[in-house]
Amino acid sequence: MSKITVYYLEMLSREQLVPGKTATDLIVHEARVKRWPLNRFLYQYVGGPWEWRDKLSWSDPQWQEYAESDQLRTWVGYEQGSPAGYFELQRQTDDTVEIKYFGLAEGFIGKGFGGHLLSRAIDEAWRWGDVQRVCVNTCSLDHPAALSNYQARGMQLYKTEQENA
Repeated sequence: MSKITVYYLEMLSREQLVPGKTATDLIVHEARVKRWPLNRFLYQYVGGPWEWRDKLSWSDPQWQEYAESDQLRTWVGYEQGSPAGYFELQRQTDDTVEIKYFGLAEGFIGKGFGGHLLSRAIDEAWRWGDVQRVCVNTCSLDHPAALSNYQARGMQLYKTEQENA
């Protein structure tokens, strides 16, 4: 059985954010009208190549409860009208906002969108009321540049774990 390394990162101050290069071709909008099929689509569309599996077996009611919660907000990045990537922010009970999911779809990787979209995710997390901490986790199954993108934006690694694949 192979091992997966899980990396836990956090940012404790908005001033730690190091913005990525602006990608003028990427237009980012919040999906203010919550519709769970959008979140399910984005999860599969972006996460498929990276083996995101934790929610694949969810029922429609599970998706609805998750995606239409007041504690979850979703943004989609578009290039020329096509969804290029997305991020979800989830408000926790302790003044923490977690970047629950973040990623680019396969055809949009390598266009310089990652740093811009992640900068936007972190900035939006800090804007969500009284926030004391922004956190995220990634793993060794993710894109090879994922961890370095989080760290380049100013997020600090605070824990690493090994899990069975």
